[in-house]
Amino acid sequence: MVSPRKRLKVVLVDDHTLFAESLEMALTFEGYDARRIDLPEEPPSEARLASLIMRSQPRIVLLDLDLGQHGSGVRLIAPLARAGADVVVVTSSTDEARWGHALHAGARTVLSKTVPLGEILGTVRRLNYGLSVLDVEDRERWIRAWAGQEKAVIESRRRLAELSPRESQVLELLMNGSTVGEIAKIRVVAEATVRTQVKSILAKLGVSSQIAAVSIAHKAEWRAT
Repeated sequence: MVSPRKRLKVVLVDDHTLFAESLEMALTFEGYDARRIDLPEEPPSEARLASLIMRSQPRIVLLDLDLGQHGSGVRLIAPLARAGADVVVVTSSTDEARWGHALHAGARTVLSKTVPLGEILGTVRRLNYGLSVLDVEDRERWIRAWAGQEKAVIESRRRLAELSPRESQVLELLMNGSTVGEIAKIRVVAEATVRTQVKSILAKLGVSSQIAAVSIAHKAEWRAT
């Protein structure tokens, strides 16, 4: 008789090759049918990448949140879950809001890459036997953290939408690392004009520094239109 774990297919999606290969070996040693996915050199669409991952029909997908040039792993969670996979996020991120976002998207649980290997193997084992892998309290706390951050992002986007076209251009240049002097040269205006526009940007965003304004724009994934 074949044991349940020998029938279990586990796919690893992680751009950190050494970590993924080590985990693949550990799962294989435990008797699972484990396979690491080689990410394409050219980032494919979300649907195509999800299809590539599901090609081997895994029961469990161990997914990193940060996939380098392939972007955030969160975007893959919903399509993988809809395809029938149990998604376990294994990440080096300590941001509980990101963990909550992953759970909201359909992940079964989130594990830090700093946890003992046995904890990751134990999670796979529990999923295989249909057992719970996440405390209700932790799930609610992480999702609340994500919801709070989402509320802040929505407010930031509302404020960013109030910027004038010229202010938007200045903020985008600040995001690209340009100084006030460089922006003045690029736009062929006086530095005093740029400083006035920066001051207006800070006032509209409710912050007191260029760094804070740039941080808000990045978190809101904003770009000038």
